[in-house]
Amino acid sequence: MEVNDELVDKVAELARLEFKGSDKEAIKTDMQRILNFVEKLNEVDTDGVEPLIYMTDEHLELRVDDAYNPISQEEALKNAPVKDSDYFKVPKVLNK
Repeated sequence: MEVNDELVDKVAELARLEFKGSDKEAIKTDMQRILNFVEKLNEVDTDGVEPLIYMTDEHLELRVDDAYNPISQEEALKNAPVKDSDYFKVPKVLNK
């Protein structure tokens, strides 16, 4: 595939970019290099190669999710600077 000004303009329009002068020539060169690299990848024989689903064969062992209450509500409120019966009292952050 040949990269020309028309292709660069179309891609630039789709990407909401603008290339002029030497920038346009540099982008054409870069796009051509990218396409040449992809063409080289297409030359690789991949017959019989299974698609890669996972990057590793290791399996993740999940921990048991046990619910427990390490401290009571009274213990949690004991060191609170300001509290109101069973709740922490904090400064108002939203103004209506």
